Amino acid sequence: MGRAAETESRARTPRRAFMGRRKSPRTRPGDCIRSHRRGAVMSDRPESQAGLPSAARADRDLALLARDELRPVRLLLEYLKPELALQDRGVEATIVVFGSTRLVDRDNALRAVDEARTNHDALRDAASEQELRACERRLASAHYYDVARDFGNLAARKDGLTVVTGGGPGLMEAANRGASEAGAPTVGLNIALPFEQASNPYLTPELSFEFRYFALRKLHFVQRARALVAFPGGYGTLDELFDVLTLVQTGKQSPLPIVLVGRQFWDRALDLDFLVDEGLIRQEDRQLVSYAETAEEIWNVIQAWHPSGETEG
Repeated sequence: MGRAAETESRARTPRRAFMGRRKSPRTRPGDCIRSHRRGAVMSDRPESQAGLPSAARADRDLALLARDELRPVRLLLEYLKPELALQDRGVEATIVVFGSTRLVDRDNALRAVDEARTNHDALRDAASEQELRACERRLASAHYYDVARDFGNLAARKDGLTVVTGGGPGLMEAANRGASEAGAPTVGLNIALPFEQASNPYLTPELSFEFRYFALRKLHFVQRARALVAFPGGYGTLDELFDVLTLVQTGKQSPLPIVLVGRQFWDRALDLDFLVDEGLIRQEDRQLVSYAETAEEIWNVIQAWHPSGETEG
């Protein structure tokens, strides 16, 4: 091929053939992000970790809050949640009512007796006989439900006082029910237990609390208390009663009226005269409690203890 032909051939050949492979344009910062937003799929991009437990905010990480090391945080939260709610509702002075969850109104007590009798007639064993006797005894104590209900209603009508119970069924329900029927707010301090203890339906919704720790629950019982009213009950009632008695006896709690409802029951369940005779408590310790039978008597004891107006917040 002559020089002239070679020159002509080069003129017809595309310029790219002489330049070789074109270089890719230089990637600028942010290009990969922009291309991803336009829908490009990047197979080597790691998936988001937003859903992993370790990525959760600390205050929303329930597994973290459940650790033993976080117990101080749980204690603080368990104190502050009801404390702030009570402050927001202006609850400053309370009447605390304790009593058995098993003592119910007369209609329910009668039904329980009928069921126990039917069961005993079918089984005729010692266990069913014992249950029948227990139901009959609870029926004989059903009037305490009415007393607690009447007292809750009476106390709730006093300016500045709020009825507080353990929030459960039975006599606690009765006191909350009476206060609710008076149109007043009423508080329940329930406790999470291995067996179910549902809150009763008469609590003010924003004043119904469930506790994990007995200690914080007991603190809220006494912190605003102007009086303690204890109806017949079992271990839980006795525990709460003795806790307040010990606090008052040792000066850790300001003195307040402690009213035991149903003297016939309490003289058998709690023989304070025996403790005095044995030299285990002093006579003045014996005087820490008073007795009453009706809602009006309970209120009269409380009113006689406090100078006029001191029960108010």
